[in-house]
Amino acid sequence: MPELPEVETVRRGLLPRLVGRQIVRLQQRRRDLRVPLPSKFAARVEGRTVSAIDRRAKYLLIRLDDGQTLIAHLGMSGRMTLHDAASAASHPLDRHDHVVFDIDDGWQVRFNDARRFGLMLLVADDAVPQHKLFKGLGPEPLDETFDGAMLALRLAGRKTPIKAALLDQKTLVGVGNIYACEALFLAGISPRRSAHTVQGERADRLVAAIKRVLSRSIEDGGSTLRDHIQPGGELGYFQTRFNVYDRAGIACPTRGCGNTVRRLVQAGRSTFYCVRCQR
Repeated sequence: MPELPEVETVRRGLLPRLVGRQIVRLQQRRRDLRVPLPSKFAARVEGRTVSAIDRRAKYLLIRLDDGQTLIAHLGMSGRMTLHDAASAASHPLDRHDHVVFDIDDGWQVRFNDARRFGLMLLVADDAVPQHKLFKGLGPEPLDETFDGAMLALRLAGRKTPIKAALLDQKTLVGVGNIYACEALFLAGISPRRSAHTVQGERADRLVAAIKRVLSRSIEDGGSTLRDHIQPGGELGYFQTRFNVYDRAGIACPTRGCGNTVRRLVQAGRSTFYCVRCQR
């Protein structure tokens, strides 16, 4: 599933092509994705200008000039790709291109979702913060206000393993399985450690590691393991920098460690770590 860096990569790829441009045509090629597509979708979007594109957690928020926000989620396999006029003409629509936006300058945005776990909703701007999708979500890990003290407060009293706490979107948003493994490694914290013990300097280290891992992945265009591509068609390459994720049995990258990366299953998810470097 696309995580925060992949969604942020898509947002940044769409910005120069959509913001300030008018959507002249919307092709809706099926009735629903994970949930039904908006009623009278084309009529409500055609003719509207995109005023901004924001992100909350793993959701794209495409702001329209009439006070509506198009909320989009990529699901497990969704992607949004850009095509100029020549590319659109030479590449026929795929059967999984479920929603297509034609822009006034000739560009086209295709929302492709083979598994149909994504979604698109139209919501009034002022109703977005209170929408059920965002109710109870934790802070954004890349916000300047998110620091060790804030994380420690959210972990206080929690007896669950720290890895599971990081995947809980009520703790903080957007840190999925890959980036939780990598951040815990950089911070030298065992994924088994009880969350309530991550306080003080340990919490500071973990926040710094989370910010570092997410920022580097965004710079690299995200991680392409199966479905993720950038809007321009490029693959992300952060997977080439993995220290522990999916590296079970391979030597720990810490110089002088001498151990190999181990894999364990926590709450049905694979966790990768070094038993020597992470305490």
